[in-house]
Amino acid sequence: MSSTTPASRPPGRPRSGVNDTVFAATLSTVQELGYARATVERIAAAAGIAKTTIYRRWPTKGALIVDVLLDAFGPVPLEGDSRAEMMSSIIRWSAGKIGEPGVGDAFAGVFSDAVSDPDLREILASRFQDPYRIALQEALDEPEQRVLFFIDVVVGTLLHRMGMTGEPMVDEDVDALVELVLPHFR
Repeated sequence: MSSTTPASRPPGRPRSGVNDTVFAATLSTVQELGYARATVERIAAAAGIAKTTIYRRWPTKGALIVDVLLDAFGPVPLEGDSRAEMMSSIIRWSAGKIGEPGVGDAFAGVFSDAVSDPDLREILASRFQDPYRIALQEALDEPEQRVLFFIDVVVGTLLHRMGMTGEPMVDEDVDALVELVLPHFR
């Protein structure tokens, strides 16, 4: 009788779900300890895996955080019957995502690190910002610089609020942000 049955798995550790486990552990660790203290070692411990497992997939903490953010944000929702409705929904979606536990902290931390790390800045720009910029350029029929300005104003304002208060922007202030931004893009 063979020791391998159709239901048995191949030798080695199971890999299915490792990214999900690491991403959840990353956000919870960042939320609990803050971005700076959320080391790869602590994230690995929270995920119940070896730190080498993380480093095999992500060469740096910054690269890991960018993938965590991509997973947390997902595709930009391009919803609304008009340009104003679409832009409003994008602003509200951004505020909601940045307000999720650990996401705003991770975003602000990796963004701050990127200021003095050109390699991380390139990863953040090419893997995170560019896909959203391109989608918005196509949906809004706007040139690159105007879309980048839109992203800067919205995300910068939301992250600034998190940095100044430690809390995501409240709905009333998101409404005010929408009212301030939309006229510029009409």
